[in-house]
Amino acid sequence: MFFSKKTKGFFVEMNESSVLLARTTSASTPLEVEDLRECAIGDEAGIEEALKHLQPRKPPSGYVHAVVGVYPPKRVVRKHTLELKKMKEPGYMADVLTQQLRIEPDKFTIALINASDGADFDLVKANQKEVVFCGAPNDDINAVQESLLNHGIYPERLELGSVATLGALVDFLAFEKSKTPTLVLDVGNETTHSFIISASGVEASRPIPQGLEAMVPVVQKELGLKDEESARKLFRSNTFDFTGMGPLLIKRLLKELQSSIGFYEVQTGQSVGQVICIQLSPKLAWLEGALASSLGITAMKFDPLPWLRSRKVIVPDALSKTAGDFRWFGLMSLMVQYNAQHGTPADEKK
Repeated sequence: MFFSKKTKGFFVEMNESSVLLARTTSASTPLEVEDLRECAIGDEAGIEEALKHLQPRKPPSGYVHAVVGVYPPKRVVRKHTLELKKMKEPGYMADVLTQQLRIEPDKFTIALINASDGADFDLVKANQKEVVFCGAPNDDINAVQESLLNHGIYPERLELGSVATLGALVDFLAFEKSKTPTLVLDVGNETTHSFIISASGVEASRPIPQGLEAMVPVVQKELGLKDEESARKLFRSNTFDFTGMGPLLIKRLLKELQSSIGFYEVQTGQSVGQVICIQLSPKLAWLEGALASSLGITAMKFDPLPWLRSRKVIVPDALSKTAGDFRWFGLMSLMVQYNAQHGTPADEKK
């Protein structure tokens, strides 16, 4: 495939455990992935080395200009049903933010998108009631931007990694012609963001105030360790197989998920059939299987390469194994551009 654009594209995802980086033949599609790099979060030297490798010539500005996906700790990604008749009432949206989402509007940057296709919500027409509120505290956004600049990365576009990944998963399900409602879990250190999606969009969402850290005391108790720090190091290492202990570790989280899934299934008559976890480190890969088994559903089978190709993102054979691993899907989703209207065919499978 011939690519005539000369400006390279750079894409970065900073999640809670790692920094993923890519260089592409172009900043916009059609493009081909040229290189993929990974560093542990906090590995300053590693990130500097990766950037030097991706961009050997230092840019005139001193910064690598990139599209960046981030996961601020207090991010908001919440589906909500608007009361369209009240949209013209002064203070209605502020009430939704403070009463329903429990956030202070003046301290957050919030965007509103349609739950079905991810397009910006039209406040003037206000003809779509199913929406997703996306945002983060201003302080978190400023801190993220400062951190990126300190690493030599200038964010040309800053996205919530959760939102980019959800949009890509919805489009992927449509491409696969999947009819199966899918549970997507964005498992963070302190919070788990739970979503139910389908090929038609985001169907439900719920933040659960339990993440990986809530499992550490259980590890300490079950293994008789002297303190939480020892339990934390073991939990996040590759030296112990937690598969057998999985049901105990996810017990509290499982209860919340069963409640959410039960409510959705009663409301819609649809059964959630599979689960996939966003931004899990390889050391915690057992978690997805434990959740699937306990919920009585399957872990989502995943091959993104045909879908990426349909969206004019070409992955060479040498990088196909890496790019095909779901851990890289959030980064790859930053490269994809969508048609204005959801449902337009994403080209036929090749």
